[in-house]
Amino acid sequence: MKTLVISQAPHIHSPNTTTDAMRHVVVALLPALAVGLWWFGVSAAAVVLAAVISCLASEWLIARFLMGRKVSFFAWAPLVTGLLLGMNLPAGVPLWMVAIGSLFAIGIGKMAFGGLGCNIFNPALVGRVFLLLSFPALMTSWPVAGEGRLSVADAVTAPTPLMLAKQGVVPDSSVVFDELAGSVGGSLGEVGAVAILLGLVYMLVLRIVTWHIPVSVIVSVGVMSWLAGGNPLFDVVSGGVMLGAVFMATDYVTSPMTRRGQIVYGVMIGVITIVIRRWGIYPEGVSFAILIMNGATPLINRYMRPRQRRCMERRCA
Repeated sequence: MKTLVISQAPHIHSPNTTTDAMRHVVVALLPALAVGLWWFGVSAAAVVLAAVISCLASEWLIARFLMGRKVSFFAWAPLVTGLLLGMNLPAGVPLWMVAIGSLFAIGIGKMAFGGLGCNIFNPALVGRVFLLLSFPALMTSWPVAGEGRLSVADAVTAPTPLMLAKQGVVPDSSVVFDELAGSVGGSLGEVGAVAILLGLVYMLVLRIVTWHIPVSVIVSVGVMSWLAGGNPLFDVVSGGVMLGAVFMATDYVTSPMTRRGQIVYGVMIGVITIVIRRWGIYPEGVSFAILIMNGATPLINRYMRPRQRRCMERRCA
């Protein structure tokens, strides 16, 4: 008699493993990471490295000593979480704060639910929002791109284009071009939209993700911006829309299973993002929008289940 093995998600019948997928996500992140490191330099590298090491250590310690699991220190999933968390933080933020955010992201956002495949919310965004609510001043001090490339000392800070837009400053075409190139203030992952698109193309070619979530997020942000009287292209390429749409909203565990569900999920992320940007207290709303829709994913899965194919009479005879 064969033994029935019950294991946690994801349940994918494919020669490709979760480890393979995470490894390809890391490769896809490299262009955006390179652009961010070019503009923000050593301080940004220190933040990303601290986030990666802290996430790896947090998962190993929790799994080994609190959950009694035998795991290796290095794993691709916490590496992806560390990279995404580091790319969502300002360059030059205190490293002790990065470590706290990483511990919260892994411990509360992931391991508290049972580990990989069981978490409800994207761990990197859980860590970022925790830090934003706990240390708002440090989390909104954005260095100027190109300043402090060769030093970890405090760099010159300035408002981001989104913060200026929140204050009523109308963005022009030069700001949009700077957003595409990455020469603007912001977090490491908010710069270089073109580099993020290269990562998206890489993952689409290898079928790591599908187009449904990224495209629906980007299109809905543009349409909502136009309806709200904004600049659609600026809203799409500014802030964390591109990084969130490509690398965080597409998380296998926290996004819907069906194509219809993914489109609804992506559209709602775009709508909530613009609502927060236009009428909320924060100039950016991508993180909150994705986390809100992470919570709505079980409901979407319930009402948008895969369609069962009807059995033809000749096959059922």
